[in-house]
Amino acid sequence: MAHAKGFDKAKGKRSREPVTLGDIVEGLLAEEVFSRGMPVAELASRWPEIVGPRLAAETAPVSLEDGLLVVGATSGPWGAQATFMHEEIRRKADEALGGGRVKTIRIIVRNPR
Repeated sequence: MAHAKGFDKAKGKRSREPVTLGDIVEGLLAEEVFSRGMPVAELASRWPEIVGPRLAAETAPVSLEDGLLVVGATSGPWGAQATFMHEEIRRKADEALGGGRVKTIRIIVRNPR
């Protein structure tokens, strides 16, 4: 996080100047590693309205990179159901993010925790 506010870029250390919490959060969100997760967090918070409550209990957004939304399913049958609905899920997920963000979907089966 050497580029975040509150850090001295030249020395790679914390600066001694006070920085507001808002400035720190803003700096962290500007870092690619943090900002990449924000669309997935937005989708996760709205997942039941995107896919419906039953499918939301068995699937979840995993990542979104370069227009590819990866959706994890708890089992093969739920993965098949999500695959069957992939275009509707893609459209609704894209709308939830404001459009133009979700181009394709890949469904993966993960073991539930």
